[in-house]
Amino acid sequence: MEIIDFHTHAFTDSLAERAMSSLSHTSGIEPSSDGTVGGLLKTMDICGISRSVILPIATKPSQQHTINSWAAQIMSSRIRCCGTVHPDAPDALDEIERIKELGLCGIKLHSEYQDFNPDEERMLPIYRKAAECGLFVVFHGGWDPYSKDVIRATPERMAIAAESVPELIFIFAHLGGMNQWDDAERYIVGRLDNVYLDVSVIAGYIKDEQLLRIIRNHGADKILFGSDCPWDLPSNEITMINRLPLSDEEKEKIFHKNAEHLLLID
Repeated sequence: MEIIDFHTHAFTDSLAERAMSSLSHTSGIEPSSDGTVGGLLKTMDICGISRSVILPIATKPSQQHTINSWAAQIMSSRIRCCGTVHPDAPDALDEIERIKELGLCGIKLHSEYQDFNPDEERMLPIYRKAAECGLFVVFHGGWDPYSKDVIRATPERMAIAAESVPELIFIFAHLGGMNQWDDAERYIVGRLDNVYLDVSVIAGYIKDEQLLRIIRNHGADKILFGSDCPWDLPSNEITMINRLPLSDEEKEKIFHKNAEHLLLID
């Protein structure tokens, strides 16, 4: 069965070693690759992944233009990329238009790294511009071992954001909030038609019973396979999905059909 990994990360070859060393030291997590695009492709081959979506993050306003240009350059038949904007950048809305022009598929936002709450009023123009440009927005959700002990992207706040701009497709990573799945069920699951959830890096953390319940209640057509590679091996999430009592049709949706729909892959 074809598998598309909708949640991966990579850095430029010149930055990867330094970035991976710092993030690994902060989190205590041993990465599964060297953080380069080449390393990602090798991991994909080992785990049987046909395509991956890279989600870059601008941690400073000055980074967004350079990162988006790089993302456009590395795309290939196997690699798709989102762009990124920083909420504090004065030209964030113009950069969203440029992301569309570059052929990037969406926008990655990370509340903890970019110091904002998903339901802030100042974020609405960014969401609306993304919707206007036909882009989706991918959010980190819940706890993050690489950031401070403040959780900004809670399921409740992300739900408010999604309700505020129903014309925009939101993708909430880590099944709606890492280690906050009770709240994800309370505020998101089965309640928001414009929200997809990805299963990245949750293998070993969530119980199968709750995972299956969330998939069934939200609908398999709104669940995306993801690993957060290099911070987890995609094979861990593959095994997690395969051991659930899901139909072949449900698994096909999760592993590749939903991603093909969002990425406009025929």
